[in-house]
Amino acid sequence: MTVCYKALLAAMVAALAIWVGGCGGDEKPTDVVLVTHDSFVISDEVKKAFERETGLRLRILQSGDAGEALTKALLTAGNPQGDVLFGVDNNLLSRALDGDLFEAYESPALEDVDPTYVLDPEHRVTPVDHGEVCLNVDKAWFAERGLEPPASLDDLADPRYERLLVVENPATSTPGLAFLLATIARYGESVWRDYWRKLRENGLLVVDGWEEAYNVRFSGSAGKGDRPIVVSYASSPPAEVIFRTPRPDEAPTAVVESSCFRQIEFAGVLRGARNEEGARKLIDFMLSKRFQEDVPLSMFVFPVVRDAILPPEFEQFAVVPPAPLELPPAEIEANRDRWVDEWTDIVIR
Repeated sequence: MTVCYKALLAAMVAALAIWVGGCGGDEKPTDVVLVTHDSFVISDEVKKAFERETGLRLRILQSGDAGEALTKALLTAGNPQGDVLFGVDNNLLSRALDGDLFEAYESPALEDVDPTYVLDPEHRVTPVDHGEVCLNVDKAWFAERGLEPPASLDDLADPRYERLLVVENPATSTPGLAFLLATIARYGESVWRDYWRKLRENGLLVVDGWEEAYNVRFSGSAGKGDRPIVVSYASSPPAEVIFRTPRPDEAPTAVVESSCFRQIEFAGVLRGARNEEGARKLIDFMLSKRFQEDVPLSMFVFPVVRDAILPPEFEQFAVVPPAPLELPPAEIEANRDRWVDEWTDIVIR
């Protein structure tokens, strides 16, 4: 009886092992999960193209703004909610790399990417798009008053532009932070605070986010606010053309090129990803011309691949500044919180 029981038990254990093996770890995943921010958009056609080419289902998990998405990813480092994280920009890059979030992966498609955008020589993250934050101006407002729009950051402190500027709070807004960093890059550690004191004295308006700044307070938007200078993007003028009815022949807004601060968005394979092979395929696809040529009209950012073709509206009305303001990611990480606190003391309190 004992022998029969042992034989039966051994058979049950063997059968269970076979069942677990068939249902578990050795089976290839059939989907790949992209963790990203709420502003991520991909066209249905491009999503279907990825799924058709790879045989994988693409699931998109949106996790708040870029900062929130990164914070959540850091809390689950090594046991991630997905396979790829997209949306870390150069302002948050050092935080992500220091958090040991990613597995290094050098995509063969990187050979088509402008090296300017490759900030991590270990290839833990891969550049996917860029979109400069710049001052935008309402051309008609200035023309009607015979006043030249500002041509530089210096001009904003001029009494001619008193009470004309609206900016986003860098503590609550990604473009607001980028604009603060632009002023630090332009004026340096010893002077930027004095510059912001001048802006405060010249009547700048601070709001929480881009939506209120651009769509409510800016006079050049549909909201018809009373401020003709706003912190927005280099891609805002083509958006004004595309979304206006009837469509204007020229953009009603313009970019102050010398004010632009470069933002680059990255994607990386998350350490501990369930589908690491699929994650690499997704990184490769994000550098394909199919994906790169989709991002301008999906997310109003610019491709990083050299030969990606821009939509006609971007060719005609967008600006890619040849020498945007920049700061090293490590310097941003080391000083960002202090800079924001000091800005708050100067401008808000």
